Order: sequence, then C-alpha cells, then structure tokens
Amino acid sequence: MIEPTDTNTVPNIPSALLVAAGQDRFGEQRRLGINTIDYKVTSQESTGLLIIEVTSHAKGGPERHLHVGQDEWFYVLEGQFLIEVAAERFRLTSGDAVLAPRRVPHAWANVGEGKGRLLAVLTPAGKIEAFFRELAKTASMAPPDPALWRAYDLEWVGPPLPIEP
Repeated sequence: MIEPTDTNTVPNIPSALLVAAGQDRFGEQRRLGINTIDYKVTSQESTGLLIIEVTSHAKGGPERHLHVGQDEWFYVLEGQFLIEVAAERFRLTSGDAVLAPRRVPHAWANVGEGKGRLLAVLTPAGKIEAFFRELAKTASMAPPDPALWRAYDLEWVGPPLPIEP
C-alpha cells in the first residue's frame, strides 16, 4: 500500500491546485505583444517549477534567446509552431513536444493560421516569472536589449524566427 505524502512539510506547497481551462492561476491577464500568458503552476506553490500556457493570437514569436539556468519544455496544445533548438528546426502540431535544455539557444513562432496554444514548462523557474511580469507592464514582446535579458538570467542571441508568408 502506498502512503500519501505529507505536503505540509514544505511551506506554501498546496496539497492540490486546480486552475480551470482558459484561466490564469492568479486571475490575471498578461499580454506580451501577440501572446497572452496564463500561469498554471508557479515556483511559489511548487519546488521551483513554472508551467505557463501561451496563446499566440497571430503569427510570430519571441527573439532567439537562451536560459542560463532553466530547461524549457514545449508542448503544443493547438495550432502549428516552428521551434528552433540550437541548429535544429521542428514543425510541431497538437500533441508534439520538444525540450530546449538550459544554455542552448532557441526560439519559437506560431506559424499556423489563426490562434495557437502551447504549454511551456521551465525548471527551475529562476527569474523568468519576474521577466514575464516586467514585459506585461508594457504588453510588449521582449526587445533585443541584451541588458534587459541578462537582468533575468537570460541571454538574447538573435532576432525572432522568420515567418514564411
């Protein structure tokens, strides 16, 4: 018989956390340019895990970058995405996933017609939650400003992926 784990031994870790479909963990709306981001699980209620749902409302994606201390895993929920990890490019559709290990340059873009949705899992979360909150203040994508990226333990490495017409 398996005994239940006592989650109360780790401060602030709930025994369960429900976030309804289409909802953000905190009931907030975070717009970052053509994308909205919903927090599903944050480092405050886990042991450093961040899970976000990204909804892309148009074609495009963020600048090429790398995470100094986080592995990032992408899982496509809806639509079609182009994801570049190092020198490899992958065209992903619903149900496909790819890992971008820490310190490996990567970028992604919604390349399908209409809306696209993906889950991004980052571990450990580090400063990335704060980075998203900072960008949401202006509702813009992160600019190609290396100093801004470095402040959140990221490195800007190049422009976004080109989108085919």
